[in-house]
Amino acid sequence: MTDMRPFCRDGLGLALHDTGGEGRVVLFQHGLLGDARQTEEAFPKIEGLRRLTLECRGHGGSFTGPREALSLTTFTEDCAAMLAAETSGPVVVGGISMGAAIALRLAVTRPERVAGLILVRPAWGTARAPETMRPNAEVGALLSRLGPTRGKAEFAASKTALRLAGEAPDNLASLLGFFDRPDPMTTAALLQQISADGPDVSEDDLARIEVPVLVIGTGMDAIHPLALAEALAGLIPGAVFLQITPKGQDRARHFSELHAAISGFLKDHIQ
Repeated sequence: MTDMRPFCRDGLGLALHDTGGEGRVVLFQHGLLGDARQTEEAFPKIEGLRRLTLECRGHGGSFTGPREALSLTTFTEDCAAMLAAETSGPVVVGGISMGAAIALRLAVTRPERVAGLILVRPAWGTARAPETMRPNAEVGALLSRLGPTRGKAEFAASKTALRLAGEAPDNLASLLGFFDRPDPMTTAALLQQISADGPDVSEDDLARIEVPVLVIGTGMDAIHPLALAEALAGLIPGAVFLQITPKGQDRARHFSELHAAISGFLKDHIQ
């Protein structure tokens, strides 16, 4: 059973979800506008393992704080502070999409705290504001300018939505759902600021990563392209790359394969 308690940083209450367990610790972070329910679904249940998820500012049960502070760097520093308070020694870090970017930055900026790296459907490599994040920024701009109802109608009729309906229907469903979230102005700020951001790591930084790394990608995903996951794995020495079934094709099979991939990596590569 997962325990949720507040972790405070910069005077803000952030929701920390902790499964307990006496074994290996894994920090596994959610994606942009996700929360701990996403990591609960994506991460396998492994007896004895302790999984931590810190809901990022403006996500789930965490307070937002100043909107200008919303960034991948801030989210990474929040996670680093939490790990320093809650754990000792290196832990496995990972995440989905934005969570993968946070994990990657942690591995580069806090290598002494990282024992392994799990990057699921990464949305960033080394570049800021990747073109593939433009749909998120587009939704944020419409929310800010038109509000949820008119913004959703305009986006649904846009060229971006029509393209994604054919290429990546799961992406489209997520984007349309963003218009229905509470606090549309915080949602707009997150979508625009994080889409324009990046993990601030270089290819040289990636080449110096020495811990075991798993990178997982899928097809049918315009925001988390398979080619990006493959390229990212190629930049990290010894990284294991796996392609699994897209969520939009077969949701149950996607999560079954994801759980097996993570479990196998932890068993085979992490002591």
